[in-house]
Amino acid sequence: QVQLVESGGGSVQPGGSLRLSCAASGYTDNMHSMAWFRQAPGKGREGVAVIYPGAEPADYVDSVKGRFTISRDTKTTLYLQMNDLKPEDTAMYYCAAATTGRLSAPFEQYEYNYWGQGTQVTVSS
Repeated sequence: QVQLVESGGGSVQPGGSLRLSCAASGYTDNMHSMAWFRQAPGKGREGVAVIYPGAEPADYVDSVKGRFTISRDTKTTLYLQMNDLKPEDTAMYYCAAATTGRLSAPFEQYEYNYWGQGTQVTVSS
């Protein structure tokens, strides 16, 4: 089993920045691709950014391209640097891990086997 714990959420003004972290523990050798999802009030959960093992470039949903950066400094720590935050970025953000590296639908929830409990991001003036 793998446990994922997110941190780093908070409240910021539009244009501000936050860095989310996701610490993994347990059988982390079973983790390969990892991702950040978010869920705004009254909306479904959407994939935001995906990082793959090896040299394959990360993927981002169009709404965050150029503003968010996903990174992974070890096999057990995942980050999401969020710059130029907008009110529409307000959501609960979740870390997810897949047991495979090759994903046919990287922004779909069913591709991921492990999930964290989430960290709240609120962007408001």
